[in-house]
Parts: sequence; C-alpha cells; structure tokens
Amino acid sequence: MAAASAAGPPTNVFPFRDARAAPDPVLEAGPLAHGPLPVPLVLDNGSFQARAGWACPGPDPGPEPRLQFRAVCARGRGGARGGAGPQVGNALGSLEPLRWMLRSPFDRNVPVNLELQELLLDYSFQHLGVSSQGCVDHPIVLTEAVCNPLYSRQMMSELLFECYGIPTVAYGIDSLFSFYHNNPKNLISSGLIISSGYQCTHILPILEGRLDAKNCKRINLGGSQAAGYLQRLLQLKYPGHLAAITLSRMEEILHEHSYIAEDYVEELQKWRCPDYYENNVHKMQLPFSSKLLGSTLTSEEKQERRQQQLRRLQELNARRREEKLQLDQERLDRLLYVQELLEDGQMDQFHKALIELNMDSPEELQSYIQKLSAAVEQAKQKILQAEASLEVDVVDSKPETPDLGQLEPSLEDMENINDFEPLFSEETPEVEKPVTTVQPVFNLAAYHQLFVGTERIRAPEIIFQPSLIGEEQAGIAETLQYILDRYPKDVQELLVQNVFLTGGNMMYPGMKVRIEKELLEMRPFQSSFQVQLASNPVLDAWYGARDWALDHLDNEDVWITRKEYEEKGGGYLKEHCASNVYVPIRLPKQASRATEAQASGKGSAASGGGPGEQA
Repeated sequence: MAAASAAGPPTNVFPFRDARAAPDPVLEAGPLAHGPLPVPLVLDNGSFQARAGWACPGPDPGPEPRLQFRAVCARGRGGARGGAGPQVGNALGSLEPLRWMLRSPFDRNVPVNLELQELLLDYSFQHLGVSSQGCVDHPIVLTEAVCNPLYSRQMMSELLFECYGIPTVAYGIDSLFSFYHNNPKNLISSGLIISSGYQCTHILPILEGRLDAKNCKRINLGGSQAAGYLQRLLQLKYPGHLAAITLSRMEEILHEHSYIAEDYVEELQKWRCPDYYENNVHKMQLPFSSKLLGSTLTSEEKQERRQQQLRRLQELNARRREEKLQLDQERLDRLLYVQELLEDGQMDQFHKALIELNMDSPEELQSYIQKLSAAVEQAKQKILQAEASLEVDVVDSKPETPDLGQLEPSLEDMENINDFEPLFSEETPEVEKPVTTVQPVFNLAAYHQLFVGTERIRAPEIIFQPSLIGEEQAGIAETLQYILDRYPKDVQELLVQNVFLTGGNMMYPGMKVRIEKELLEMRPFQSSFQVQLASNPVLDAWYGARDWALDHLDNEDVWITRKEYEEKGGGYLKEHCASNVYVPIRLPKQASRATEAQASGKGSAASGGGPGEQA
C-alpha cells in the first residue's frame, strides 16, 4: 500500500477482482487418516468461513486445512441448475446474484439453525472424503462461541452423536486455540486476548492458562458491520452506482485497501490536504462498457436488427399457436372418441367419460365439440395466413431487377441535361453521409471510478468508535480499560504483558500500533506492556485446534463420549485449556416441589384456619 502511494497517482487505480469461488473437489482421506487409531477431524465453525481438515499425527501434519468455504447456504429452485438441491459454500460461485437467497445457521456468532448446520457438516464430511458408511468414525474437534449457550451446544451434540454417530467430540473457543498455537508448548501463561471476527469482537482475560469467563466482554461489531457501513457511505457518495456497490466489493475494499489510523482525528486532518488526498486516495475501477454513450450502428444495421427482432417475434407467436393447436386437437379427439361411445351404445363407458370430463349431459358435450372445432379451424387459418405473410416478406426483401431498356436516356433528355449543367456544382453530392460515432464529452472510465479516501479509515474505525454508526456500545479501548479495572494492580500488570490479537478483523495494517497507543494512554507512567499479533490471525484457530487434538489424543479427560452424552445431556462440556467454563443448569425436581406444597398446606392447617381467625 505504501509503495502504491509513493509511486504517484497513476498507480492509485485498482480494478475490482470480483473473485468467484471455485467448487471444492471431493478429496480422498489418504492413508494417514486410516491408521491404527481414528484420526481426529478438526472443524473451525466460523460465522464467516468454515475450515475443515485432518489432524494427522507425524512430523508433518499438513500445511493448512484442506477445506475452506463460506458458511452460507442457498436453496436451489426446481428449474435452476438442473433441479439441484441446496448449494453450500464454494459451490455457490459468486454470492451477489444469490444474495437474497443466502441463509446462515448463525445468529451473530452462535449456530442456532440445526438444519442449515447439518448442510455445512454434510458438505465438509463429503468433500474431506469420509468413507465410513452410515457414520463418521472419527473424533471431532469443533470450535464454538465464547460463553456458548447450552442450547446451541446441546443442538450441536445431538446432531453429531445422533445424526453422524461420532465416537467422541471436544469443544473449544477459536481464539483460545489461536492463543494455544502461538504460545510455547507446556507454558502456562496469562494474558488478554482481543479477538475480532465477522460478527463480534471479544476481549478474553486468561489467568494461569484458563479462561476467566466472568470478566469476558463482547462488542457486537465486526467485519460484517464495517462492510455494511462502507456500503452506505459509498452509495450516498455515488448514487448513480447503487447496484454496483455490492457487499462483496465492500469486503474486498476492507481486506485490501483499508487500514487503522494510529490517531483517527489527526489522520482526518491529513486527508484535508489536497496533495495527501491525491497521493493516498484509492480509485476503485468499476466495470463499464464504451457502448453506453450512444449507438454506433448505421441506419441499415438498425433496420436489419429490427427485422431480425420482428422475425423472432413472428416465429415465437407461430410456435405458440402450433402448441395451442396441438393441445386443442388432442382434446377434440378425446371428445370425439367419447361421442363415438354414445353412438355405439356403450352407455356405461360414456357416462364414466362424461364424469371425467366434468360434463353433465350429451348436449353439453356436443356444444363443447362445436366450439372446439371452430377454434381449431380458426387456429389453422391463422397459421396459414402467418406462413403466407412470412413468404411475402421474404419475396419482397429481394432486390428488384430494373428494366435496362427504360433507363437508356433519349437524345432530347441529354440536351436538357446539358442546359442545366452550369447550375450544378462540379462535386457530386454524397447519397448518405456515414454515421459518425458520438464522442464522449467526459472520461467514461473516470465516471465509473469510486474514490475511496477517508472511507479507508472510517469503516474499520467502528470497533474503536461504535458511535460512528449509531451504536450505543463501548469500543475496544473502553472495554479493555473496564476489564483491567476489575483486577488488582499486580494482575493487571501480568495481563498486559501478553496482549494477543487474533481474528480476521485484526488484519488491518496499523492495528497493532493502534492497540499499543491505546494501552500507552491507559496504563500508568513508565509501565510496560507487550502486544503480539497472531502469526496467521485467520487460520491460527484451526492450527491450534489441530495441535491441541494431537497433544490430547490419548487424554480421555477432555473428550466427550457418546455414553457421557446420553447420561449428562447435550449441554455437557469437559473443560480444558481452550474451552469454555461448564455451568450446568440445575432444575428443581418435581417431587421436591410437591413435597414443599404439602408441607405448606399442613403448616397453614396447623396454624388454626383462615386469615380471619389469625386476625
């Protein structure tokens, strides 16, 4: 980005890539997935993108997840794509034509729709090459939301155990898995995790390797809200390009052209300078066609095009008439067959046929036959007239051959022409001037450019200043200060020594510098802190889940078995270093309620009667 700014204005024009996802191939599990022990399947179930792969043991477990796709589905219509069923993830290709049909199993970052979640899991297992019949015979490591509701976990456990028949499952938080991957092994560390994704931003305090769930905070802002805000800004700025300013293109601008300002107000002041604006504005080139300003067709070409359209309409009408005539003819044949049954005296079959035709009497049948016969004859006449007119048009379109004898001028005509020759100019006039193309009065390419200036910093700034979009929430800095104030000073000093940034919404250039600036303002004078950005903020959650699965493959204390699911319910969770805190719901038993009611009844009877006597 800095190189583009330094090179000068000509390099500030960027075309939209409009990337189209390629369908995922159906992969094979490979020999490593079929060892003596079942190899775990690692699923990072994100609200923006799902990632799936194998946690294969060995020195080289694999460079990255084998499957990455958008976590959306679209119901296929009966006539679309050859009657195909629901389309999932990368099978959708471009999302914009199907934007109104897209469905997600998530509410914010919590999966709540069981049916759509099953479609995502089916897609993952099928394309990963799970070959077991009737079940998924592999342990599953699945990410879930921070402080995930018991209902959501219960729904997921029921789906995995009842529908797929998995042997064991382990749940963990994606940002904690990323924290686990970026810290040295066997090191119990404390810190603050700032995780920002597509729908939410979380700040998670970690004390001695475990999540302090009571002090976790969530901000309901992420990449989705930033893309929507950027779309509104540019649509207000360019009302002539409303349809071209799509959410997919806004996400592309956020991912590749936006950045976080170290000081937002100071950065806005820089943009007021014309030179700074000219050197740093990004001109996003929309696709356009040079034929929009005017037609360059000649009159003959326009006439030929009109004739072609007229022929198409005539052929279409003729085809419709023939189809209607065929249907009417078939119905007429059916009615005549029923009439023959009456003439042959087959009364039982005749009455059955009348009932099928929804008619009451032979007179009604005869009247309908007459009307249908007249309609068939009229349709045949129309078809013949249309064919005749079409033949006449074809004959008339041929150039006529002139009579050469009549065109020979006589001697008197030649003398008359010689008399009028001085009146005419020597230059012969042109029969028809060629049609010149309309020259544009402005640069058409520049008209189809979106000048993205201060919008590069305004859209991602909402996670620090939610008031920009009218949200009554605290930003990252205020929430961070609020969490730190809940701890003693020695614990605060311990937490700020390891501030860890992860999540796709943390990949903006300048994010780490901005967090350091905010901490510098809120921490005491000459105190120390350290901010670390994940090595890969998007994929480190999957890498950490894979590493965790390989490290705890033989540890039964972290895996939920089917027997434990049946005994303790779908909301049951085994805690570990990357998991949520398990808080079971303890409902009072019905028997105890009945006992309390009887005891209260006996107490009121022993007290000596009603309220009047007590008074």
